[in-house]
Amino acid sequence: MGLFGRKKQNTESKAEPMGKTAAAEPLAEASDLGDTGLGGDRMVCRHQLERALTGEGQGVVMKFYIENFKRMNELFGFAYCEELLKEILEYLKEETGCIVYRYVGVEFITILKGRTQGQAVRLAEEILDRFSQSWKIDGTDCMCSCQIGLCSYPGYAEGADQLLKYLDLAVSKAAETGINQYAVYDSKLHATYLRKQAIARYISTALENHELEIRFRPTYNAKEGCFVRAEYYMRMFVKDIGMVGSAEFVPIAEDTGQISSVEYYALECVAQEIAELERKGVEYESIAVPVSPVLIIQENFVDTVQSMIQKYQIPSGKLAVEIDEYALTTSPVIIEIVMQQLKELGVELILNNFGSGYSGISKILELPVDTLKFERMFMWQLETNPKSEPIVECLIKASDKLGKRLIAEGVETQRQLDILEKFGCIYQQGFYYSPTIPQELLASVLGKSMEETKAVLDQEREKLKR
Repeated sequence: MGLFGRKKQNTESKAEPMGKTAAAEPLAEASDLGDTGLGGDRMVCRHQLERALTGEGQGVVMKFYIENFKRMNELFGFAYCEELLKEILEYLKEETGCIVYRYVGVEFITILKGRTQGQAVRLAEEILDRFSQSWKIDGTDCMCSCQIGLCSYPGYAEGADQLLKYLDLAVSKAAETGINQYAVYDSKLHATYLRKQAIARYISTALENHELEIRFRPTYNAKEGCFVRAEYYMRMFVKDIGMVGSAEFVPIAEDTGQISSVEYYALECVAQEIAELERKGVEYESIAVPVSPVLIIQENFVDTVQSMIQKYQIPSGKLAVEIDEYALTTSPVIIEIVMQQLKELGVELILNNFGSGYSGISKILELPVDTLKFERMFMWQLETNPKSEPIVECLIKASDKLGKRLIAEGVETQRQLDILEKFGCIYQQGFYYSPTIPQELLASVLGKSMEETKAVLDQEREKLKR
């Protein structure tokens, strides 16, 4: 799992003494800093980080992020929360024995000069134990959680900006594992960071040189016995890394501001393919393109979709836009308006990861959604957890009563297929039926049965194994 969690992660942390009396000293005397108020300010903190990195000593920088503070402000009020932050700050100063800076908002940073990573891990565990208990402010108890990121120096960071970035990544990693966790920025996290940087640099080059590989995931209609739909998928080859799929590089494009270029490129590819399928007279229902919520909320998104429909003369219902269910929690009002506008343009709307819990059935009733897609996790659980079957059955029946199509994605085994057929799930997608296929094969697969496409799909399966 790497160096993160609540458990003791290495033998070093067990062997060395821990606590406020461990080999540590404040980075600077109070007289060096002046009156820094509530833990000091950003400029003082950055200055001290630079001093630590350029000095001859070693230590660990620790970042604390207090979670869900917006919700606490709503419940208890601003004054209460400010008092809570002051108490947390005083606790952190006492527990670490060092100056603790309130870097910004609910983020605190301390520099553990002279301490080892093992000692810092032990300290993080002690602090997180405190956050598992309540805090009392003005006679009122509350619970708040904390994520901790740690980064040793000297090491990966050459400057304060890099160090702050690495601490953010460590905090994010800690948050992935649950509440009140810590993570160490180690060689594994650093390798992940460098990989993302390489992919980010390559995205723009791949677009300029048309090096994105376009593929499609066909969807099978079990009732009609043929492939009737498809979903756009893209991947690219990155030097020294290999083939990278859209599931990995799209989030990177979101973070780096390249998402518009990537997904408008995808939208135009799908529009061109639909025009080609229409020209050839291929029978199919629709072709879907997954769209990031980051793109959906941009002002020109609907206008761009409309221009694509007009440019390529796309018939109503043939273009489908796929939106993840979690998107409904980000700018929900804007996204609902955009969905209604797309519906008026004749775009089919697909809600992906249906059943993930981000939205309820009642919420879906309010949306102009045509098609639902199962969360892939349900397909995996059908293999190992019998309790998942009644949940799958209920979701299939619910979608039917709502008058929505339902697509089960991730179908890979005969057992999954048998259960889906027993419950009446008509639309199915996954490696059992077909791997992703190149653009040039789509017209020859749509409208055809598994028997008719067996030879060509088996060839594609073999290619993907190489």
